[in-house]
Parts: sequence; structure tokens; C-alpha cells
Amino acid sequence: MINKYKIEKMVYGGNSLARSGEYTVFIENGCTGDIVEAETIKKTKNYAVAKINEIMEPSEYRINPICPLHNVCGSCGWQHIGYKRQLKEKQNIVKETIKNITGKDYNVEQTIPSPKIKEYRCKVQLPVSQTKVSKRILTGYFKKNSHELINIKYCPMQSDLINEITAFIKEEAQKLNITGYDEKHHTGLLRHIIIRQSSNLNNILITFVINAVNSEKSMYTLAENIINKYEQVKGVCANFNNKRTNVITGEKTITLTGNAYIIEELGGRKYKISAGSFFQVNPYCAELIFNKVYELVENQVKNAVILDAYSGVSSFGVWLSPIASKIVSVEEVKSASDDAFENLKLNNINNIEIINSDAAIAFNNMLKKGVHFDISLTDPPRKGCSTESAQALCELTSKYIIYVSCNVSTLARDMNIFEQYGFTPVYIQPADMFPNTPHIETIVMFKKQ
Repeated sequence: MINKYKIEKMVYGGNSLARSGEYTVFIENGCTGDIVEAETIKKTKNYAVAKINEIMEPSEYRINPICPLHNVCGSCGWQHIGYKRQLKEKQNIVKETIKNITGKDYNVEQTIPSPKIKEYRCKVQLPVSQTKVSKRILTGYFKKNSHELINIKYCPMQSDLINEITAFIKEEAQKLNITGYDEKHHTGLLRHIIIRQSSNLNNILITFVINAVNSEKSMYTLAENIINKYEQVKGVCANFNNKRTNVITGEKTITLTGNAYIIEELGGRKYKISAGSFFQVNPYCAELIFNKVYELVENQVKNAVILDAYSGVSSFGVWLSPIASKIVSVEEVKSASDDAFENLKLNNINNIEIINSDAAIAFNNMLKKGVHFDISLTDPPRKGCSTESAQALCELTSKYIIYVSCNVSTLARDMNIFEQYGFTPVYIQPADMFPNTPHIETIVMFKKQ
């Protein structure tokens, strides 16, 4: 069925929304203000999904994507929307998502723009495959809503150096008869290429995810070839994942050559980041988020005692240490906690305690000891806090909770738990960690009533 629609707005998840009477239609690749002719590809009782056949009248906010693969690649999604409008749409999405889940209409600040809207991705995770006849190694991103790999030679969202190194890896891997992964048959050696680049020091760490339990000689040769050609590459690692799973990395990582980490430097602070440790994809915007959280803490509590939950390499802890009397950083991933210890040394910090533990377990142990914090800062993964962790966080905190989220849906769910424990949101701030995509980072400050 083909119909004419005027697109009203962008919605959570990245699609645009139009209506046919009272019936909601989600349209792929739309832009607020477009008048389009679209074909229904899925229909349910409550909504339909449609794809655009023709843009009859383009929106004033529509622009030409900078990448020719934008309409098929599933990595970005919003390159066709002018950047100022992207920021406005993200502000609206945060406001509406929170309202839909909590039932309350809160004020949401304007989205903090990213300093860079191209070449901002300092970490890429590239799936690998291989052609059947020519045996050419392919890397890129999956086609929208599929596991069909789009071979990408140049991605404008990552640096020219990452693009160049990726091309070199593909050529060398083929010369060495290293096979690309076949997801359907669970065959082939090289599953993913993970590249982490520091924003200022231009150091690069490469991790190969391989479908094996031990590294083959060819992988060591490939690693040496890379590090000999590119002085910016400080280390090459191998991660072993021989399971049939969509999870990218396995539990074991070894160093093939060089170092197993790089150093990132932001705002005069240094961070050691190992292959398995989390650090923000867009460090240019991360620095603005760190500064915003610093401002919120400094304005509310002097010499605060702070809990830094889901702390990773203690990125927030290191940033906040000058204005805190004490910080306790809790992180489950061992490599990240190990990096956090090193980061204290790198920055001459002596007021942070590092705890390597599951958050819920660590919180409950603190409660048993009667520990309390002026401010708790939490930056959980996309799934948000567990119910147990969210409740314990509230019980541990006497004044403020600051929640940094990469998923506004789970954020809003957790807001309901915080409200039950007397914490009311007093400041909501989106930030554009992921330009040209529908993904949103959000900072929320809760005050204990």
C-alpha cells in the first residue's frame, strides 16, 4: 500500500513519524517536514512501518548525506538531517521518552553539540567477512535491520588514519591467507577488527577478534606488519571468541605485539585504556560532558564524598577528584579497574578508592557498613541499572544522584525507581555523543527531597 504522508517528527530509535488519521506510521529515512510517498512494509493493529518511494517535497531541514552509503549502511542514519535540527530532535526525543515512561513533563535543556560532527569516532568495531570466489576480505557495517555486511572503504565518521589502517589490514590479511568470518556457517578466522585511537596523542590500539582459542602464526605476522608500517600503532592484541553469538568479544585477550593499551589525554588528565576497557567513543564530546558534571557537582556540594558507579577506567572520578574530598569508583570489568589504578598514578591522585566488583554486590556491602555519599554518579551500560542497584544507590546517597545515560528509555525507567526513593530530577541535559545518528547521551541530576 502506497500513501502520501507529511512527517511530523523524529522519534526514539531513529525513524520519523507520520499519521494516517489516528493511525501512527513510522517511516525510514524521513525528516521532520518532509512530504513523502511511502509504501507500507509492516502493519500491526497499532502502527505501520513504511519506506519512502518518493520525496515529494523535501523538508527545510533535509540535507545531502556526506556518505554515499548512508541510505544502506546501518551505522549512522541521520546524515540527511541538518545538524542544528539533529540537536533539536534529540532534545525533543529525550523530553517525550521521559514523559511517555514516567508520565511527567520535565524541562529538558538544549542538546550540547559535539565539537566534531565528522571524524569523531575514536573507537570502531568492524565486522569482517570474505567473498567466496576472490577471497577478498570485507569490513564495514551491517545493512540497516540486517546482518548483511556493507563493505566500506571510507567512513567519514572516523579518521582518515583509521580508514587507511583498515584498508592495509584487509590487504595484508588476504596476502597471509587469513580467512574472514562466515556468520552463517561459523567458519573463518577473523571476526572483528577493533581500533581505538586517542584524540590528542594519536596513539592507536588494534584488537583482532578471532574465531579460535589460540592465535595462529599468521596473526602475529599481521600484527608485526601493521606496527612496522604505522608508528602511531602502539600495540596489537587478539581476542578469542569462538562462540556462536552476537556478542563481539570473548573473555580472553592476548598481546600480539607492542603494548596492550593506549594513553588518552583530555583536559590535562591522562587515561590508560586497555583493549577490554570502556572509554567514550567520542572523546571530544566526552570532555564537555565531564565538564558539565564537574560544574553540577561543584555548584551543589563543596568537598563532596562521591560514589562513582559503573566507573570504567574512572574517567569521571579522575575528572572530579580536584573538587572531591573522597571518591569511591566501582567497576565490574577487571581490566578497567586495573586501568583505573594506573590512572590514579598517571594523574597523581590520592583521594580515589577503586573497587572491582559487581555494582549491586559492592553497594550492598557499603550499606551493611553504613557508608553514605553526598553525591552518587552512575554511568551504566545501555541496559541501565538493575532494580537492586538503583534502589541501593538511592539508599547510599544523601543529597544528589547524577545519572549519565546512553539509553534514554532505560534512564526513564530508572527515574521511576529514584522517584520512589524521594529523588526528583532537577536538571536534564542531552549531549550529542553520536552526531549523525539517533543515539543520545543524557545527563540527569536528581535531588533528595
